Amino acid sequence: MSMLLLSLVGLSFCTSPVEKSDEIVYGPIDMVYDLPKVTGTIYYVSPDGDGSSEGLTVANPTSIGEAFKKAVSGDAIVLRGGTYRTGDILFNQGITIQAYRDEKPVLNGTLVADTWSQVNDSLWVIQWNTLFPGAPEDWWHRARNEEFTPMHRFNNDVVFINGDFLQSVGSIAELNEETYYVDYDNNQIYIGLNPEGKNVEITAFRKALHRVLEPVNGMTPDNRGPVIRGITFTQYADTTVHIGGGGLAIDQHGRDAVGTVFENCVFSKCFRIAMFALSDSLVMRNCLVIDTNTEGVYVVASNDVLLERNIFENNNIEQWTGYFPSSVKIFNQSHRAIVRENIVRNHPHSNGVWWDVGNHDGVFVNNYVENVSHSGFFFEISDRITVMGNVFKDCDQSIFVLNSANAKIYNNTMINSTVNFRRDSRGDQLGTFGWHVTLGPGVEERDRNIFKNNLMVMTKDDDSPMVLVHQPASMCARLTKPQFDEFNNNVFVRYYDIEGEKPAFIEWTPYDNEACLNKFYSTVEFNGYLNQFSSECKYFDNYDGDIFEDIKNNSFKLTNDFAALGIPTKTPEQVLTMMGVSADKEAFFGAVAP
Repeated sequence: MSMLLLSLVGLSFCTSPVEKSDEIVYGPIDMVYDLPKVTGTIYYVSPDGDGSSEGLTVANPTSIGEAFKKAVSGDAIVLRGGTYRTGDILFNQGITIQAYRDEKPVLNGTLVADTWSQVNDSLWVIQWNTLFPGAPEDWWHRARNEEFTPMHRFNNDVVFINGDFLQSVGSIAELNEETYYVDYDNNQIYIGLNPEGKNVEITAFRKALHRVLEPVNGMTPDNRGPVIRGITFTQYADTTVHIGGGGLAIDQHGRDAVGTVFENCVFSKCFRIAMFALSDSLVMRNCLVIDTNTEGVYVVASNDVLLERNIFENNNIEQWTGYFPSSVKIFNQSHRAIVRENIVRNHPHSNGVWWDVGNHDGVFVNNYVENVSHSGFFFEISDRITVMGNVFKDCDQSIFVLNSANAKIYNNTMINSTVNFRRDSRGDQLGTFGWHVTLGPGVEERDRNIFKNNLMVMTKDDDSPMVLVHQPASMCARLTKPQFDEFNNNVFVRYYDIEGEKPAFIEWTPYDNEACLNKFYSTVEFNGYLNQFSSECKYFDNYDGDIFEDIKNNSFKLTNDFAALGIPTKTPEQVLTMMGVSADKEAFFGAVAP
């Protein structure tokens, strides 16, 4: 397990899409921690700690459960290395939870399963009384999705063999060596692989830690979130670490647990959500979140959030359909959230980072987003965000702005990744989720976007438009104003020549025809239709020169010859500051300053 995580961390690279003077390290950093500087007591715990011990010295640790029962705000719990098979720990205090020195504590939500009975040559069974049956949310469309996501997939029990998880099936007859079946009537689990000589583990805890808002352990909750450093959390059945409340009421916010911090933590193989938080002033820095399901990180109604230098990889591992999976979801009135200098990659069944419903004043800056099957960055029913300095590579959509306003998109590089702006009538009435749709800009307010100094490169043989700007034809008379205030100084490149009709560079609405839509095949043609747009954009078809100095090593700095082809404009000073670029830097396009 530890070697796997170390090898995955090693896949990260230490360069930034925007050139900087200091080296950026993504994901967990190997640390030798000093004892935390706290005003209260330090409790030492170990996997085999004696619960009757006070735990006040490193030589006489207590158990992790007993430490959480005693610790109050201002105290710290220091974990010795090793595997803690424990979970569902409740606390309500602003405590520090930290690794001891350079040791590697792992909180594991399974127990070892070693009492199997052989039924026949290809079938083994075990009695297992800690089960987590589940069901989809009531809005899930069963008739449309059950063919692809059978109902048993919503149960939260998981079997791991030598650290790899098996997928569930709905009957014994469907079993093979890579699946398992749970008989809930008889509390039995079946597998089709001989367990002899293998490390077989089965989920036994729903959560690792839950910072609750009600009295627990004889303590009244304060409003402080925990500080958690250097811990690995793995193989939990549901939400692995849960900070704050669980409801999504319109008047709920994250002020009941302020100042939560995660640093150098690993979350892996979490079968719903790795980390859920209702916590203002949340910070997550240099963490690895990998192999999660519905969400990796789910931030709800929380102001002043910072996610930086993390790695988010491989969400929706059970391939649910009809849900809305996202590696990072910032949801429901989260204001001033910053997502900066992260790697978001390898999500073949998920979105990347999604601001969803009623969010304001976000920042998405200097991130590297690669191989995302849906949208690398998604901004929905929200108002005011700045997106700059990001590199998107091989994403179905690099940027998707849906029913939103004031998205300021500056100096990004998109490689084989389209851009999509769309608005529709959602919000005229309450929707599937009731009041949520009312929290963003109204139907007539979904405009004022800016798209400047961006570079879009297509190397694949793809005849789709590079930019899609859509609205329903039925709304053409109602929504006549463009979605953009500014669309200029961008460079668009296709590396290939398609036989027959040339591909459009942009598909645009509103347009005065029956479909309310038109395709434009050059920036000059587009500027001729709307002379306030695209006057200084450049479109190169069948281009055969070098664009980047060293793309093989993830360096996206432009060659001097190519940089001279564009007509960039000066990026606003406050945007350059957020990118970490000097305000006196000459104008440039793409994510990397010259």
